[in-house]
Amino acid sequence: MTFEQIIKDLKAKKYAPIYFLMGDESYYIDEVTNYIADNVLTQEEKAFNQTVIYGKDSDITSVILAARRYPMMAQHQVIIVKEAQNFKDIEKLAVYAENPLSSTILVVNYRYKTIDKRKKLFKAIHKNGIVFESKKLYDNQVGTWLTAYLKGKGFNIDPTASQILVEYLGNDLSKIAHEIDKLRIAIGADKKTITIDDIEKNIGISKEYNNFELNKAILQKNVVKANRIIRSFAKNPKDNPIQVTIATLFGYFQKLIAYHYLPDKSKMAVASALKINPYFVTDYTTGARNYSARKVVQVISLLRDYDMRSKGYNSNVSDNGELLKELIFKIMH
Repeated sequence: MTFEQIIKDLKAKKYAPIYFLMGDESYYIDEVTNYIADNVLTQEEKAFNQTVIYGKDSDITSVILAARRYPMMAQHQVIIVKEAQNFKDIEKLAVYAENPLSSTILVVNYRYKTIDKRKKLFKAIHKNGIVFESKKLYDNQVGTWLTAYLKGKGFNIDPTASQILVEYLGNDLSKIAHEIDKLRIAIGADKKTITIDDIEKNIGISKEYNNFELNKAILQKNVVKANRIIRSFAKNPKDNPIQVTIATLFGYFQKLIAYHYLPDKSKMAVASALKINPYFVTDYTTGARNYSARKVVQVISLLRDYDMRSKGYNSNVSDNGELLKELIFKIMH
């Protein structure tokens, strides 16, 4: 089942006896767990029927014994097992999973790991409950997720603002959701569209000096603007690590080489093939005019080389600000 299907069923009060939530993306695991913890039982029922068990402080036998209890003056009891990845004998839970109580809702948080799908435990939960694998989104999926997340809250975001925010925060959905929720409170409920100005004012990301604007300046071969941005980066290396800048540029030029060889360069075809917002297709059209396919291959090679040098390999330049200036010069000339 997808995350959306699970939440939809929970809202309809269709409960499974076991929810085994595993994988690298903690956001979805927390969302399902918190929804069950907050909504299945009333406040009065929670006192006797809601239990939280921590894997580092307990064992599987205790989980099974708790799950086999019957609720007191309620239809269900909720058992939430956090940090279940600390159990060394998680497979022993199969004994309960093969015959779970319908009155118990057992929620198991198995973060940053997955169970073996060939073994008894997975098969038993798959048959009698729900196994949900929470996977990290690819970088090119995060912008779409962010837009959908805000839409669910009744807000919109400018495409450029979305791009800058994603590049600044990465693909940690919990971190993004936390920052966005703070931002929504800061700008107030009356304003329904988040802009670059809102992000600069409330999160502290400069709308002029960021990796998105640097990439745009490079694609446009705007040497003055690019130099202005890298000078700003050099003054604040902790806020603008060279490795993040290189990774961002690598992603753009990787897409640019793909653009060069697309048979259909219409706006929607490019957006679909490169998995980008149609709003940004013109950036690649401009980039392709200024950088031939051969030059793009050279740039990608440069980025790999300077990434290694920024980490101390084969480099006689210790200042990353100088290293970035040298890299950008070679890219643009």
